Amino acid sequence: MKRTSLTKQHIKAEAGKLAIMLLGTFILAFAYYHINFQNHLSEGGFVGLALLGKYATGLSPAIGMLLLDIPVMILAWFIKGWKFMIQALIGVGAFSLFYDGFERYSTLQMSFNGNLWIPAVLSGILTGVGAGIVLRFGGATGGDDILAVLVSRWKGWKLGTVFFVSDAFVLGLSLFFLPVKETLYTILAVWIASKVITYVVSVPVRRTVTTSAVKVSMPSAAKAVTAPASRTSVARGVTH
Repeated sequence: MKRTSLTKQHIKAEAGKLAIMLLGTFILAFAYYHINFQNHLSEGGFVGLALLGKYATGLSPAIGMLLLDIPVMILAWFIKGWKFMIQALIGVGAFSLFYDGFERYSTLQMSFNGNLWIPAVLSGILTGVGAGIVLRFGGATGGDDILAVLVSRWKGWKLGTVFFVSDAFVLGLSLFFLPVKETLYTILAVWIASKVITYVVSVPVRRTVTTSAVKVSMPSAAKAVTAPASRTSVARGVTH
């Protein structure tokens, strides 16, 4: 009876974690379509690299993203285990479905008539919250999220700092192919997002779950990000 109670509690906790991760991917997809895409902001991460590949070689960004994501997923499987890889796959799949849904069916328009500082700030806040939620609960939305988690653990850097450095590098390369104004405002959005991600994954939350026989201490979600069981794909961009 005690074991059944604990099993139900564990299932409930995992379902709650999954629901929160899906909320994070929803926020992320909403921001990238309604703010970044509609205001012509650029992209960082693997999507930015895939677009550069399109400009340089003509390779479709969809294929480019796949070629970038698959090796990282395999690496994550060997380093972090199958559970993390499955959570990452859920995040990647949910992000793609949400973004495709917005692209097909959303009638909401959030164009700011060229005042790019407004969408840059909004994008930074919303994408930071969305990506931070997914990463905090052990998921990822793309291969670049997974790499950010691995580099953060390896180098001891804050997760938001890793995102900012990687995205700024890709956007720096984008200056050779994309408009300067949109790229610079995207760097602003990325910087804001990096600060928000760091806050979301680090703010301490600790709670205790009590059953009729056992008191189980639940670690803070911030520790879950740095623990071995802990984004990531982020693709954290949009395809034009």
